[in-house]
Amino acid sequence: MLERSVDILRELIAFQTVSTDNNLSMIFCLKDRLEAAGATCVVQDDETGTKANLVARLGPDGPGGIMLSGHTDVVPVADQDWTTDPWKMAERDGLLYGRGACDMKGFIAAAVALAESVAADDLTRPLLFAFTHDEETGCLGARRLVGQLEGFGHTPEIVIIGEPTDMRIIEGHKGCYEYTTRFTGLEGHGSLPDAGVNAAEYAARYVGKLLELREALKGRVPETSRFEPPWTTINVGRIAGGVAQNVIAGKAEIDWEMRPVVPEDADFVKGALADYVRAELLPAMQAVHPAASVEMETLGEVVGLMPMDRNAARDLVAELTGANGADLVAFGTEAGLFQGLGADVVVCGPGSIAQAHKPDEYVSREQMGQCCAMLERLAARLGG
Repeated sequence: MLERSVDILRELIAFQTVSTDNNLSMIFCLKDRLEAAGATCVVQDDETGTKANLVARLGPDGPGGIMLSGHTDVVPVADQDWTTDPWKMAERDGLLYGRGACDMKGFIAAAVALAESVAADDLTRPLLFAFTHDEETGCLGARRLVGQLEGFGHTPEIVIIGEPTDMRIIEGHKGCYEYTTRFTGLEGHGSLPDAGVNAAEYAARYVGKLLELREALKGRVPETSRFEPPWTTINVGRIAGGVAQNVIAGKAEIDWEMRPVVPEDADFVKGALADYVRAELLPAMQAVHPAASVEMETLGEVVGLMPMDRNAARDLVAELTGANGADLVAFGTEAGLFQGLGADVVVCGPGSIAQAHKPDEYVSREQMGQCCAMLERLAARLGG
């Protein structure tokens, strides 16, 4: 199965499924492979018709079952210094190089290799597959998919998300909430600052409020938090505004995110920001220019994966891999969306997150082999 998964990975890396682009060629390649293996497949298009999710089932038609899930999109390679062609898999010293090799086409390749290896008629429980679009940009595909899984008749009991974890079992991670806040002021000559509304200056004050809230969140740590750091974090990723030194900035915007430990922290931050804008920023801006505005756009609010005392997915993967424990990570995945369906969820896959999004991304043959061994043991448990 390992060699089959490596061959499939080579094929998948060649699909340039950057999140801004079309993923349909890869989706239909996966569909063809799974249908040839005997799976029933459903393709779920997005509203543009240029991207899609794929849901598939091997084995008996019924509720429950175990789902293997991964995202098909990858981050861009532009402005990265690759020593190999990012869209052509290269192998060197036991490492398999290419964009998406670990994040996360390696796991998808192993999952498809499993489908092509099992005796589907012998499966005693459904073996499900979910391959999504746009995980890297707000988990857009998974958010659509989980909303329709029940209608497809494919609601799983257990979900294994194959994000790169070095094949460690991950039972929890924080949420990932992403926003852009835009400021519209009034341009003017820099020599007359009181005659305009400097959007960049009000953006700076907003950033100051974000930093104040970031410190306040350190005092809201739940007693049971096992995350590192244990509190909800805020990060300001980009600030832009203005056109020249001598022009009052008429426009500005801030890209920022928070990683909530609990949803209540997100409510606290958003409520405090709304109060600050309403009570302080807008009155000052609109006293000079009534049309001035501050608008916050929500790019995505993806819930975290909450560690649970009872988790059948964690226990199953521990049996399959021989692992003695489970960890938490800082990066986000689609896992919390599936947990919201009532499924038990765990994250475990080949490759290291330290390689993801970087030039010369790779996954090792050794970890692909470990992943294949885990999935083969899973198939044996299901009777296939």
